[in-house]
Amino acid sequence: MIRLTRLNDEEFVINCNQIERVETIPESNVIMANGKHYVVKESVDEIIDRVIEFQAQIYARAQKKNV
Repeated sequence: MIRLTRLNDEEFVINCNQIERVETIPESNVIMANGKHYVVKESVDEIIDRVIEFQAQIYARAQKKNV
């Protein structure tokens, strides 16, 4: 899950595993696998960084459990 910000400054959390694509319109438009979309303040690069960070956290936790 990653935290994003709507244009009205409302924060929300989405399941980043369900993101199909992100478009720039010039804001970022996050299109989900179910067809819903969210226009957010974060740039495409920021969204990518947050997804990578989230996935890295999952991997790190999995590695701790396997030790």
